[in-house]
Amino acid sequence: MAEIFFYHLTRSELVSTVVTLLGKCRQADWRVALRAPTEARAQWFDEKLWLGPKDGFLPHGISGGPYDARQPILLTHSVAPMANAPQALMLVEGADFEVQESSALKRTLVIFDGRQEEDLTRARAQWTQVVDSGIPARYWSEDSGRWAEKASRNT
Repeated sequence: MAEIFFYHLTRSELVSTVVTLLGKCRQADWRVALRAPTEARAQWFDEKLWLGPKDGFLPHGISGGPYDARQPILLTHSVAPMANAPQALMLVEGADFEVQESSALKRTLVIFDGRQEEDLTRARAQWTQVVDSGIPARYWSEDSGRWAEKASRNT
């Protein structure tokens, strides 16, 4: 069963954190599904990843294309089965997920902006759901200026 990591943004921008974590997942040779809350936001992430640094390009595609199964990073907004058979699921901006999804993964990453009350409330509810389900969870915060693990449950 995968651990679920919660990343609480207080200083960094969402896109830079997503790019860093996607890079780490790819270094581990994991396929990733990045789930945004809407199709428009998935397309927004597509644009941001294409405009990212040339030396750190992250190969990706938006779900619904003919090559979804081949994508190292598949951007989606759907809870439907993930066509690229990912080892990691990245959830951004309060995207929905079902706790049992983590059973087939190595890691689930929940990234939320602590400066947005709605995101913070949603992440707290997700944390409670995960912990109450007995799934290993770790909470990371950057409030000290560096990422540090602040809590863990069921590990």
